[in-house]
Amino acid sequence: MKKTVVAALIPKQGRLFICQRSLAGAFPGKWEFPGGKVDPGESPPAALRRELEEELGIAAEIGEPLFQVEHQYPGYDPVLLIFFSVRRYTGSIENRVFERICWAAPQELPQYDFLEGDRVLIERVVGGSIVVPASE
Repeated sequence: MKKTVVAALIPKQGRLFICQRSLAGAFPGKWEFPGGKVDPGESPPAALRRELEEELGIAAEIGEPLFQVEHQYPGYDPVLLIFFSVRRYTGSIENRVFERICWAAPQELPQYDFLEGDRVLIERVVGGSIVVPASE
């Protein structure tokens, strides 16, 4: 059964917020955009708001979906990944669950060991076919 996963593209001063997964658990040490699974009965924007509150302690205003892709990791059910823009949020970002967090320029993203499902989006951001709206 296909799961829906949501992720946030949070811009600041020309950079994007990225997170390194914990060294314990699935895909240890891989980089990703913050987000997570959509629970049954939950809309993708609501799920992303919940995940950003749980993981980072921020109240985010979820923007438009920028990109979506289906991906299947070996040994897992297929996922539909939906990437949303977050143009503003309240609160200060806190690292509650990740190994590391940082802001990276779009051109720097390929240097990080991202989850495979994120790589098509990264190629398009770096190539300029997907433009992340600036923060407000």
